[in-house]
Amino acid sequence: MSKCIVIATVLCCALVMPGVAQEKIDTVIVELANSSKVVFTMKDRSDLDILKNYDFQSLFRDILAKLETNDSTAVAKEEPVEEQRDEEVTTEEESRWARYGDGDDNDDDDGDDNNDSDDDDVEWTVHSHGGRWGRTWQSFNFDLGTNNYLSDGKFPDADNAAYAVRPWGSWYLAINSIQRTRVARKFFVEWGVGLSWYTFKFQEDNITIQKDNNEVSFSYDAQHDEYIKSKLGASFVNVSLVPVLDFGGRGRKSRLWDGHSNAFRIGAGGYAGYRISSRSKIVYKDGSGREKFKDKDNFYLNNFRYGLRVQLGFRSTDLFFNYDLNELFSEGKGPSLNAFSFGVIL
Repeated sequence: MSKCIVIATVLCCALVMPGVAQEKIDTVIVELANSSKVVFTMKDRSDLDILKNYDFQSLFRDILAKLETNDSTAVAKEEPVEEQRDEEVTTEEESRWARYGDGDDNDDDDGDDNNDSDDDDVEWTVHSHGGRWGRTWQSFNFDLGTNNYLSDGKFPDADNAAYAVRPWGSWYLAINSIQRTRVARKFFVEWGVGLSWYTFKFQEDNITIQKDNNEVSFSYDAQHDEYIKSKLGASFVNVSLVPVLDFGGRGRKSRLWDGHSNAFRIGAGGYAGYRISSRSKIVYKDGSGREKFKDKDNFYLNNFRYGLRVQLGFRSTDLFFNYDLNELFSEGKGPSLNAFSFGVIL
């Protein structure tokens, strides 16, 4: 807000002080920060009286809000303006803004013909450095997909292992706060923190997980009349770092619903997480009806996870693939399994 007031004051002083201006004032250039400027052009000195009534504070507040949202759409013409180069982006269409008066309608017939052409006589050229390196955008992303794991490079169901899982029903969900930092024109680094949930739904509904002092084991239970489902779940808090090559060069990440980007994106990086909870659940039916048994335990699951992440995107759709480099269970305490997940980024 203070920046707007300062800019407005500089403009007004430059326009109304005859001792400072020359005999005919044509252009006022205001340098902003280190690399931006505002150019004010006046074609007729008779406009000075009109300009005194402008609400420059409101005008600049709207300009800054437009730049902060990286919106390069003109007020009067709804056409997108593409980013031209890293060094400087000049949005000519943004130069024509509707008049900001003192709150009046400005349509009254006051006999001043100049009022009808105010919008044409005042032009603004905004130099935005949104494409420079180091700028960061923040967003909340959701990973929604499915889980499985590999044992020595094979799926466990190839050996009819009791811990083999069903892909449908073994869901992976993550909520992430992602910062997207521009490193070069089309090169970004996405980094952030988040929470993730693994759910492994076993192929056989009567699988029970048993833990003793030495290891965890999986066995078939036959105590109940009917089994509905059995699964193992774990949740982690994670950090991630993924360099991304975005051929569209767009700062803000595209979403399924915005439809802004038509470019291809690819990224590969890593992540690490710490387990904050784990549990097993089996659902069955007996003569008394539907029952469930939950067991909260660590089941010798590794407290830490780390792995590789790949992201692919086109238009407004992004996909992910995660692969844990370390094993799901502590060494020697359970089967040798490396978990992975894949799905869509929302």
